Amino acid sequence: MRFVITGEWSRNRLLQTIVVLYCLYVALLWVTNALLYFHKMDLTPASVVHYYLGSEEEFLQPRSYQGLLEVSHFHLFAMGMLLLVMTHLMLFVPLAGRLKAWLIALPFAAALLDEGAGWGVRFVHPAFAWLKVAGFLSLQASLAALVGCSLWAVFRGSSSSYRS
Repeated sequence: MRFVITGEWSRNRLLQTIVVLYCLYVALLWVTNALLYFHKMDLTPASVVHYYLGSEEEFLQPRSYQGLLEVSHFHLFAMGMLLLVMTHLMLFVPLAGRLKAWLIALPFAAALLDEGAGWGVRFVHPAFAWLKVAGFLSLQASLAALVGCSLWAVFRGSSSSYRS
């Protein structure tokens, strides 16, 4: 962390390499997240309802409580760790404090919305499908923004990147 606060981050090639490679890794995660989502459903609420509630005509079972619990268990941990790292990098990007606050808060809210809306569709009401679509889109957009801002900060090369 001292590398970023002291401005050494713009001169430390190894640190820059780590951030760039991590961002590339997250970009691949972003792509596979979209591919998985669109393999199961699309951006219409009807497809989300179909995925979570199943279909008698097609003999598709609804998502089970245990299945959703297992997915949520892994996603909550993994997404929490991913967002911890990515939003931590926002502390050192030379942007206004309010913008940083939004870039930190929105991805966490989007991830919770994305995860929780599936539960809502399955166990509360099909109208939660709109929230699932919104959660997915906002999570994807916020992850892209985090990656973009992080890479911009690395390649910008400012010696005074730390601002609260």
